Amino acid sequence: MLSSFGLTHNQAKVYMAIAQLGLASVSEASKASKVRREDVYRILPKLQKMGLVEKILGKPTKIRAIPMEEALHILIEREQEIANKRVSSLMSKKDEILKYYKRFRMRKISEAPHFSIVSGREGLMGKEMAMIKRAKSAVSIVTSREKFRQFFNNFDEALKKATKKGIKVRMVLNVTEHADPIVNIVKEYENSRTPIELKYTDHTITHYMIVDFKEALVATSVEPTLGRNPRLWTDDNSLVGLLQKNFEGLWHASVDLKIIETDDVAEKMMHVLRDLRATNHAIILYESPEAKHNILLNYLKIGLENGEAVAYIATEENPSQIRDVMKRFGIDVEKYEKAGALRILGCNDFYIIEGKCDPATTIGLMNKMYNEALTKGFKGYRITGEMACFFRHNLVKELIEYERILHRNLDLPIIGLCAYNAKMVIKASNPMDLYNELLKAHGTVLFSGLDKELGKIEIRKT
Repeated sequence: MLSSFGLTHNQAKVYMAIAQLGLASVSEASKASKVRREDVYRILPKLQKMGLVEKILGKPTKIRAIPMEEALHILIEREQEIANKRVSSLMSKKDEILKYYKRFRMRKISEAPHFSIVSGREGLMGKEMAMIKRAKSAVSIVTSREKFRQFFNNFDEALKKATKKGIKVRMVLNVTEHADPIVNIVKEYENSRTPIELKYTDHTITHYMIVDFKEALVATSVEPTLGRNPRLWTDDNSLVGLLQKNFEGLWHASVDLKIIETDDVAEKMMHVLRDLRATNHAIILYESPEAKHNILLNYLKIGLENGEAVAYIATEENPSQIRDVMKRFGIDVEKYEKAGALRILGCNDFYIIEGKCDPATTIGLMNKMYNEALTKGFKGYRITGEMACFFRHNLVKELIEYERILHRNLDLPIIGLCAYNAKMVIKASNPMDLYNELLKAHGTVLFSGLDKELGKIEIRKT
C-alpha cells in the first residue's frame, strides 16, 4: 500500500523498518527491512531528500523516520506536483498537436448513418460526457436507480452546465420507494435555467440516452453497472427516432416527481392504484376498516371505469355488508352485478372451500373468472381479497404457501391485490417471519404513508 504513494518497494520497506524501530543504524534498518545493507545506503539519501527520514548526529549515526501521517501528506503532495507538471506538459503538447493537425486536409466524411460499439468504463464515460457537452437543446435518459447514482457521480458538473444553458434534461427511472434520496439530488438543479425533470415507472426498462433527437447511446444489456457491458452508439435517424418515440411514450405513462413529493396520502395512493398493470400481484397493509375500504373500493372502481370485470373476496365483513359499503362509496352495485362486471364472494367461496385451503383450486377459480370476463367482452380482470380468514382459521402456514405459489405462478393477465390487517399480522405467532415471507412475495414498496384518519398504509407489489 505504501509503495502506491510513489515509493519503490525497497524504499517502502526501509522506511517502514525505521519507523517501527524508532531510531536505527544502517545495519539495523537492513536487518529489519530485509534489504541488503549496500542498498539501504543508496536508499537513505533518497528518503532523506523526500523528507521522510532524517539523520541524528552522534556515534554511531542513527536514522529516524518522520511520523507516518506527515510522511503520507508529503508523498501525496509530491504525487500532486508530479501530476500537475504532467498535465501542464500535456496541455502545451495539445496546443502544438492541434496546430499541426489543422494543416492536414481532412477527407470528407460520408453523410450515411453511423453505428459503433463503445466498451470499457473509460470509453463509455468519455462517450457520454462528449454527448452531454455536444447537447444544444435536449437530453433524454432512461436508466435504473443504480445507474442514476453512477451517472450523477460522473457527470454532475456537465449536467449543471447543460441545465444552466437551458438544455432540457428529462430522466425516467424505475419505480421509486418512499422518501427517495434521489429527489434531493435533483433538487440541487432547481435554480438552473431549466431544472432536471424526473419521472418514475414500474415497467421493465433498459438504459439509453438520446441527445438533441440526433444521436443515441443504447445499452446491450439490462446490467446497470457502468462499463461492464458494451453499448451501441448511433446517429441513424430511424433508430434514434424509434428510441425517442419509445421515450415519449414512457415519459407520459410514468409518475411525475411532484406526485412522489406530495404529502397528500390520498393523492399518492390513487396514483399507485391507477398504475397497477396486468400480472401485478400486490398487497396492502392497513390499520383500520376505513383505510381498507378506501383503498380496495377505489382499486375496484378504477377497474370498473376502465371497462374491466372485478371481484371482491370478503372476510372481515360478509358480502351483504360489503355491498352496502360499496353503495355508500358511490358504486352502482346492482348495475355492475347485473352486467357481470362485479362479483362479491365470501372467503368460503374462494380461499377456504369446505374447510380446506388449496392454492391450485383458488388459482383455478381465478382463471375461470378471468375467462368468463373476456367472453363477456370486458377489457381485463382485477381481484382483491381480505386475508383475515387465514388468521381466523389458524391457517398462517397455508397462507404463506398460497402467497409463494401465487408469486411464482401468477401468469394470468389479471391484477391481484391481497389485503392484510396489520394488527392481525402483528398478533401472529411469528410476526417478523410472516412479514419477511410477505416481503419475499411482494418486495417493491409502491407506496407507504401515514394518514391522520386512515392510519398507516403500505402497498407492495412483485
